[in-house]
Amino acid sequence: MLFIFALLSGAAVLWFMQSWTARVRALEKAIASTPSEELPPLKPTGERELDRIVNALNQLNAKLKTARDESRALSEKLARADRAAALGRMAVQIAHEIRNPIASMRLKAENALVKPLEQQSAALRAILDGIKRLDDLLERLLAITRLGELRRAPVALKPWLQVRIDNVREQAAQTNLALSGDAPDAEWNFDEKSMSRALDNLLLNAVQHTPHGGWIKANIQLHNERCRIAIEDSGPGIAPEQREKIFEPFVSTRGNGAGLGLSIAREIVEAHGGTLRCVESTNGARFEIELPCLKS
Repeated sequence: MLFIFALLSGAAVLWFMQSWTARVRALEKAIASTPSEELPPLKPTGERELDRIVNALNQLNAKLKTARDESRALSEKLARADRAAALGRMAVQIAHEIRNPIASMRLKAENALVKPLEQQSAALRAILDGIKRLDDLLERLLAITRLGELRRAPVALKPWLQVRIDNVREQAAQTNLALSGDAPDAEWNFDEKSMSRALDNLLLNAVQHTPHGGWIKANIQLHNERCRIAIEDSGPGIAPEQREKIFEPFVSTRGNGAGLGLSIAREIVEAHGGTLRCVESTNGARFEIELPCLKS
């Protein structure tokens, strides 16, 4: 009799353990098969002690969902605030860049009106220079809005680089700067118009910051399906702590600079999936563009 009782008790314990194990496995499977960010309420297992764990997990999941929703809402609010602040800063900077030449042109025009006709030509030339500066500023700003319209096509690198260097040769000659360039006899896919603007900005920046009698070198290298365009000069160079700041819009080390050239150049390069950095150099400043190999 005792043996039968022990046998039945053992069978009951075995059944209970198997049933418990099956429920635990089902619970484990339900948790593992559901993404953590979308974990739905777990269903009761029918075992009181196990259901206490299920209830605790459901309560924890509800709290996590509330915290996640609040975090997402806060992130979106901060992003909107950052965009609004950035737009506000840019609006102030653009207004400043436009107001100054307009005020100068107005003053010159008012002074010219009270002067003899033969003395008005200098004022008119100054006004035309101011208009040209405003036109250039607006063209630079519009260039940023056109980056979604890139037309990639194969571009012969050697003649393209030579044209870009020739484009700044007149400005370089004013301070007796030596220009040189080297590129392989190869093609690369990019939007020629926008990349020409980016390279022109870098070359012009080098011309403006290289002392009289210095040099500027431009070269293109292809390696590991990457196209590297480097612009280096014999100028004073750029301090390490300034190498990222100079790419911010309206940041300029020149009193009459708009501070958009480097910013626009980086926007263009990044629109091509590449990078533009100011890197360490043993000479003056060195800017490097890296473009990935993309099909046209």
